[in-house]
Amino acid sequence: MDENKNLKSGEFLIKDIEAANIFIPEEFGEEQQMIAQTCRDFLETEVFPNLDALDKGNRELMKGILRKAGELGMLGISIPEEYGGFGQDFRTQMLVAEKTGAGYSFAVAYQCHCGIGTMPIMYYGNEDQRQRYVTRLATGELIGAYCLTEPGAGSDANSGKTRATLSEDGKHYILNGQKMWITNGGFADTQVVFAKIDNDRILSAFIVEHDWPGVVIGPDEHKMGIKGSSTTQIYYNDVKVPVENMIGARGEGFRIALSILHMGRMKLGANVIGAAKQAIADAVRYANERKQFNTTIANFGAIQHKLAQMAIRAFAHESAIYRVSCDVDAMLDDLKASGMDYGRAAIEAISHYAVEDAILKVYGSEMLDYIVDENVQIHGGMGFSAEINADRGYRDSRINRIFEGTNEINRLLVVESATKRAMKGEYDLFSEAQAMCANLASVCDGAKDNESYFDEKMRYVRNLKKAVKLTTYAVTNALGKKYMSEQEPVNNLSNMIMELYEAESLALRVQKLDQMRGESAIHRAMLDVFLWDAASLALKNAKDALYSSMPAAEADKIYAAVDVLLRQRGVNVRDARRCIAAKLLEDNDYKL
Repeated sequence: MDENKNLKSGEFLIKDIEAANIFIPEEFGEEQQMIAQTCRDFLETEVFPNLDALDKGNRELMKGILRKAGELGMLGISIPEEYGGFGQDFRTQMLVAEKTGAGYSFAVAYQCHCGIGTMPIMYYGNEDQRQRYVTRLATGELIGAYCLTEPGAGSDANSGKTRATLSEDGKHYILNGQKMWITNGGFADTQVVFAKIDNDRILSAFIVEHDWPGVVIGPDEHKMGIKGSSTTQIYYNDVKVPVENMIGARGEGFRIALSILHMGRMKLGANVIGAAKQAIADAVRYANERKQFNTTIANFGAIQHKLAQMAIRAFAHESAIYRVSCDVDAMLDDLKASGMDYGRAAIEAISHYAVEDAILKVYGSEMLDYIVDENVQIHGGMGFSAEINADRGYRDSRINRIFEGTNEINRLLVVESATKRAMKGEYDLFSEAQAMCANLASVCDGAKDNESYFDEKMRYVRNLKKAVKLTTYAVTNALGKKYMSEQEPVNNLSNMIMELYEAESLALRVQKLDQMRGESAIHRAMLDVFLWDAASLALKNAKDALYSSMPAAEADKIYAAVDVLLRQRGVNVRDARRCIAAKLLEDNDYKL
C-alpha cells in the first residue's frame, strides 16, 4: 500500500499526502447519488411541509415521519444486511448524514435514532440483542434514544449517579436514577441507558424499553431551537432490566459512551454541511430577489463577500469530512480482514480518528453558526422574523456547539489526542520541530523556479504544517507536564491544527478536481482565500500561545520563525470572492 494512503489519526501533522490518494464527494457513484436524492426527496415531501407542526412539539408526527423514513430504508443505511439494513460504507453514511442535515429538527431526531440510539447495540451488543432490537430499529418498528447525561453529569459523564443492583434471583438489574436532555425521549421505544452497578467506578450500559414498569418519561423541554425534536428527562424507579439486556461487559459502558460520541461527532460534522448548504441557498435566492436602491442586493460587494465566505467555509469543511470518511472505511476493511467482528471493527475504526472527529465537530458547528448568522443578516428584518426558515436555522444551529461534547472539551481533545499519540510513539511529532528550533533561520520552504499553482499552494500547506509543529513543540515544552491544564494556549494550538486540517483537505480536493475536470477558477479562488485567511488565523493563535507560555525573549525567536513560515504571496481577495459569489448568484443555488 502507498505510504501516503490512509493516514492514521493525527498523522496529517507529520506526513504529506497526494491528492490522488484522498476521496472527494465528486467521486460518489450512481448508487450513492440515488441514496442522496432519496433523502432529499424525503425532506421535500415529508419534512419541510411539516416544519411548523413539528416545532409545536407534535411527538406522534415526528415518530410517524421517522417510521416513514424506516419504510424507505433510511434508518438502516449503516446496518448490515443480515440485520435488515443496507450495509453501506462509512462514506455513504456520511453522505446521508449530510443530506438529512438540511432537515432542521428532523435531522436531530433522525441522527439520534440511527446513531446513538441504535449503534451501541449494533457495535457492542451480542447476537441475541442485535436480532431482538437492531433488526426492528433498522426498519423503524422501534425508535431509539440514548440516555447518558444526568443533572450532575454532563461533560464529566462517568460521574453519573444512576445505579443498577442485581436482584436476589440474579435475573434482573434494578435500575434507579434520572437522565436529562434525552433526544427522542418522549416517543422512543428503546433506550440505551448508562448506570453504575453497585459500587463500580465505571459505567455499564443497558437496553431499557420505555413501557417497562418504573420508567417515567417527563414532559418535553422548552428549548431555544430544535423545537421539533422531543427532549425530555427520564426517571427510573426500581426498573427491572433483564440481565441479558446489558450491552457488552460489566464496566464497559464508559468506553461504549466515548466510542459512540466519537461517531456522533463525526456524523454531526457531516450533518452541518447539509444545513449550511440549505442556508447558503436561501441567502443566495433572497439576495437575487430583494431590491434596495433600485437594484437587487446581490449587486452589492458586502453581500457578495458574505455569500462567498459562507461558501468557502462550507466547501472546505465538506472536503475534510469526506477525506477522513475514506480513512475510516480503509481501517474498517483492514480490521474486518483481520477477523474482527463487524460491529467492533466499525466502532474501532471510527474511534481511532479521535483527533479528526474533534476537529470536524468543532469546525463544522462553528462554520454553521457563522453561515446561519450571515443568512439572517442578508435577509435583514425578514431574517429576524419567524415567518421564514432563516430564523429556524439560526436557532437550530446553536445546539451543535454543545452536544456530542462541548466545543470547549473537543478543542482540548484535539491537542490532547494528538500529543498523546505522539508520546506513545505512534508518530514522531516533535523531532522535526526540535531541529527547527536549533536552526530557526532556515525553517521555511521557499518558492522554487517555475513553481506551478499547486506547487505553490502545497508549499503553503507544508509551511503551515511546520508552523503548527514548531508552535506545538515550543508551547508544550515550555509548559511541561501541566500543559493540558493551561487551556488558553492549548485552545490556540487546537485552532491552528483545525485550520491546517481544513486547509490541507481543501487544497487536496481542489487539486484532485483539477486533475479530474480541468482548471476551475471558482475552486482556485476558494483555495486562494481560505489559505490566505488560514495563515492569518494561525499566526494570531501562534502569537497568543507563545507569549502566554514562555518569557517574551524566547517567544520572540519562535514567533519570528512562524511569521516567516506563514507568509504568502498577496491575494486579491475582493476579486476572488466576487468570482465565487457570481457563480452562486448565477445558479441561484449552492452548486459548487
